[in-house]
Amino acid sequence: MTPPKPCTGTTSVSVALLEQGLTVAHQAFTKQAFMLADAVSDAPCFSDYQQLDKLFPNAKFVYLDRQLDKWLPSMQMLLGRMLIHLDKDKGRFHPVMKRSFNHCFDIWQVDDVFDSAHLTACYQRHQQQVLSYFAGRDNFISIDISVDGSLATLLQFIDLPHLLNMPLQQPSEECQSSSFGQLNFPQLSFPQLNMGRNVASWDEYKHPNKISANASGPDKRQFFDYRLD
Repeated sequence: MTPPKPCTGTTSVSVALLEQGLTVAHQAFTKQAFMLADAVSDAPCFSDYQQLDKLFPNAKFVYLDRQLDKWLPSMQMLLGRMLIHLDKDKGRFHPVMKRSFNHCFDIWQVDDVFDSAHLTACYQRHQQQVLSYFAGRDNFISIDISVDGSLATLLQFIDLPHLLNMPLQQPSEECQSSSFGQLNFPQLSFPQLNMGRNVASWDEYKHPNKISANASGPDKRQFFDYRLD
């Protein structure tokens, strides 16, 4: 599971892990989505990591770091596209996603959620909380996907080191034929997605190992009954 802030490379990590053969839920809004996925990379992990850590004591957690000066404009752009759908009462996004964004960014409490000082404080608070919570733990790492070797570090951490010595390969047919276009994706580099104002939707990427965020199981589409502090 990854407890990063949005705009830190969650889509790139999700695609990379799919291409390594894992089942991946980019977001997970039901119990069943968590049960089916080898990895969950976005909401609600960035807000619910402490509760999920208790539910899945054998899980590994990866914090995706990104320099503040690069994260800030990306987050402002993302919120500009999403905010109307995150409205508490009328927004069309899933309630778990809306709760996660509010928990981390106070979108229902502040007058100007785009304010740089506000988002900087959210960034720093979240980073400090995550690093403090996982301090000294061997089931946690922090990586910046723009740094050379970060994918190799991730594969070692999740016990897939056998892939490190394999020759470079092209993306799968699903990846090449999707509307993501031609990705810069040698095996030991993360795919370069969502660069600049180009925000590729997870839904555009076709792969048989994708897990639906709303997967139904024995409890239908129920989510966990924990509460955030």
